[in-house]
Amino acid sequence: MTLMEILSGKSVIIGLKGQNKREILEELVNELEVGDKITDRDKVLQAVLDREDIMSTGIGHGIAIPHGKSEYATTLGGVLGIKSEGINFNALDGKKTYIFFLLVSPLNVSGPHIKALARISRVLKGEDFRQRLIGIRNSEEALAIIEVEDKKY
Repeated sequence: MTLMEILSGKSVIIGLKGQNKREILEELVNELEVGDKITDRDKVLQAVLDREDIMSTGIGHGIAIPHGKSEYATTLGGVLGIKSEGINFNALDGKKTYIFFLLVSPLNVSGPHIKALARISRVLKGEDFRQRLIGIRNSEEALAIIEVEDKKY
């Protein structure tokens, strides 16, 4: 599984507007098209918020990987969001978060969900790559550099 299998031009947001964790999560979930990846936006958002209540998905190094499983997710779906000025996302390292990779999947899908989480973590581990991603100007540019980085793994 590659990140390019999860992302499309519609699922990359450069310049997230949210000013706090909930607003960022709402903005990311809003990019998932009802009828395509999800059947109920509010229920999927609640699944992501419930997961976030257990423990922050801000893994540090400016990255958060909010995720959730829901009966209202029809297939594995993802959205990448960038907020160049960063926000407090209660990351494990206590620093601001700039890169947000939302991942949602159906309740009965474990393997692909876990593989996708691992892939996202692996691709985002390089400091240079993260800095380039934070400074990106548009979704096409983001997808292009992700595709190159993704092929390394």
